[in-house]
Amino acid sequence: MFHTNCLLRVSSSLRAARCLMPNRHAAPKTVTCSHHCMSTFHKKDTEHRDANFGGPGYRTNKVFSSRSYSTSEAKLNCWNCKQLLDRTPSFFCDSCKAIQPPEEGVSYFKILDCDYTFTLDTHKLQKRYLQLQRTLHPDNFSQKSVKEQEYSGSQSALVNKAYKTLLKPLSRGLYMLELEGMHLKEGTDSVADSHFLMELMEINEALEEAQTPEEVNKIGQDTKGKLADLTELIDAALHEGKLDTAKELLTQMKYYANIEEKVKAKLSDFM
Repeated sequence: MFHTNCLLRVSSSLRAARCLMPNRHAAPKTVTCSHHCMSTFHKKDTEHRDANFGGPGYRTNKVFSSRSYSTSEAKLNCWNCKQLLDRTPSFFCDSCKAIQPPEEGVSYFKILDCDYTFTLDTHKLQKRYLQLQRTLHPDNFSQKSVKEQEYSGSQSALVNKAYKTLLKPLSRGLYMLELEGMHLKEGTDSVADSHFLMELMEINEALEEAQTPEEVNKIGQDTKGKLADLTELIDAALHEGKLDTAKELLTQMKYYANIEEKVKAKLSDFM
């Protein structure tokens, strides 16, 4: 039988197990950062990143490595007029207004002009995404050269990928870990102890036995609460530089996100 308080406990230790792996189609996939993401980044971008952590409510002991947010030091020139591109990333040349190809090694946070933080402003994220897609969409370049059409398609696809990665906490957290050199690959993450596994079994059993939308909604609300708690814990772990802890908590979030998807599917059955 499902106990309403089973979602209130957060398991802190994770051990190897495989019996309750999330549905690999339901859980967001890990985004792989390119080799350039792991390169040494520009000083001014490091300062920008540090300033982002200086806002209200954030700790002052900045422990993220310099590779977390910024881009490589290389200065680029416009492919069309050869003028120096002053901004990173530069979607368009300020001189001739030609669209530019995607720059390697630029983080998704930089592309979407977001603060490098786990609890980023998703409203700002969406606003920036829509703004970029309005200007970069291939339809705007149908009468341009083949090269400009190609660059438009590449830039638009990159912005889409960055937005989808940063929009949800789970994929955002996994991406941040990858920027720090840690990877949580699908099918290799460890599972919590028997107590946590029992909680997951109880929730899944209750979801299967639920007969009304109200029962399913109750499970969904409890799961949202658990995900909110994990979000706070992950944010704190990342700011304190406790990457192993953040990785463990993200593993737990992966399981609860899977349950949340099952709740949505169950509710659709009642419609």
